[in-house]
Amino acid sequence: MTGLQMVRETFSGLAQRWEGLLGRAEENNIFLSPQWYELWWDSLADGHELLLYACLDGDELVGVLPLKRTANELSFIGSANVCDYMDFVVEGGREEEVYAAITEHVLGMEWKELVLNGVDGQSPTMTRLVDSLRQRGVGVTIRPEEVCPTVKLPGSWDEYLAGLNKKDRHELRRKLRRLYSAGDVRYHVAAQCDGFPNDLEEFLGLLENSRADKAAFMTPKMRGFFRHTLSGLAKVGAVQLSFLEVDGKRVSSTVCFDYDNRYFLYNSGFDTEYSHLSVGLLLKALCLKRAIENGKTEFNFLRGAEPYKYHLGAVDEVVYTISANR
Repeated sequence: MTGLQMVRETFSGLAQRWEGLLGRAEENNIFLSPQWYELWWDSLADGHELLLYACLDGDELVGVLPLKRTANELSFIGSANVCDYMDFVVEGGREEEVYAAITEHVLGMEWKELVLNGVDGQSPTMTRLVDSLRQRGVGVTIRPEEVCPTVKLPGSWDEYLAGLNKKDRHELRRKLRRLYSAGDVRYHVAAQCDGFPNDLEEFLGLLENSRADKAAFMTPKMRGFFRHTLSGLAKVGAVQLSFLEVDGKRVSSTVCFDYDNRYFLYNSGFDTEYSHLSVGLLLKALCLKRAIENGKTEFNFLRGAEPYKYHLGAVDEVVYTISANR
């Protein structure tokens, strides 16, 4: 038995210590932060029961269990359609005892089905929790859920280009030349100040108008989630809202999260009248270039196996769903 304690918490009561724990954890990204979980909960938690627990060693926080329950299902706070990763937050170096405590606590909760989406393939949850549950006689299923293509960033743009295959390097350079010969081209990141709400509305408009599936996805409720979440994360400096302009007109836009020395490309949109200039792809390339220039270590395109990600040099990282029934 472990001597660790589980204490039920609120977001506000745990946020500061949670942030500190993320800095000491093996798994750390924007989607595991207290800000992200709370913003999701504020917008999309309909009908769920919040089961947020702190795992304590005396007064020291060594784990966070961001869980919710609806009917008979226990799952992470969040939803796979907007949360690219989900997980427990566990003190690095103390995984064995903390996951033992998590297992005991989870088995003591009421549920018929446990569904943990969005677990990074490198997360200790994939082994520690799964092994602990199986040792307790619980049947566990693991299945690939989605890929998050990712580029490990070199020290310079020239090194990055050299790392692409010959065809992709040639195509990227050709498209950039064509874009910059088409008019007065400007790439810029929106300032996180008084004009940010208007910039955010322009981004949402470009997102909705770029593809039919994105327009269908962006219901009034989902629009509210995007406004609330991106505005909230912008206040803590985690949002890079970028635009590409041609002759003074904004023709494409992206939202990247700047967190833990990495960029995470969350969503994007473009004006279909400028498709011939590849403005959607090229803005993403320019965001990647900015990440290199800012000394970032990684550019994560997040969920989806769209071909453009691989043309820009990404390699798949897999997220998994862990499920169990009893």
